[in-house]
Amino acid sequence: MGSETYHEPYDVLSPAARDMHRAIWSLIEELEAIDWYAQRAEVTNDAELKAVLLHNRAEEIEHAMMNLEWIRRQDSLFDKNIRTHLLKDVPITEIEASEERKQAGEAEGASAGASSSPPHSPPPRTGSGRGLGIASLKGR
Repeated sequence: MGSETYHEPYDVLSPAARDMHRAIWSLIEELEAIDWYAQRAEVTNDAELKAVLLHNRAEEIEHAMMNLEWIRRQDSLFDKNIRTHLLKDVPITEIEASEERKQAGEAEGASAGASSSPPHSPPPRTGSGRGLGIASLKGR
C-alpha cells in the first residue's frame, strides 16, 4: 500500500476512488507546502532566500490549482460547488444565501407552473458531464 491515509481497505476501493484519494491528498500536501513556504519566507532575514521561498510558494499554488482542477473534472459535485463559489466578486457569505434563494424560487416556480414546462425538457446540467458523482448519472 502506498498510503496509510485510506479509511477503507485499499483492495475494496475502486480505481476511481483510489485516484480521487491520491488527488485529494496531493491537494492537501500542496496546501501544506504553500503554508510552510509562506511562514519560512515571512521569518527569514535573507532577501534572496525569501525570494526563493516565495517562488516555491507560487509553484505550490500552481500545483494545488492543477490538483483542484483534476478533482473538479472528475466529480460533478465539486464542479457544481466550484462554479458556484469561486471567482465571484460578491461577499463570500452571500453566495450560499443567494443560491438557496434561487433554488427556493425555482422550486416554487416549478410547483406553481409545472404544467407550463415543456414535457420533455432535459434536466439542467450541473457539471462537466464527465464526473463520477450521482448527479452525473441522473437521466440515464
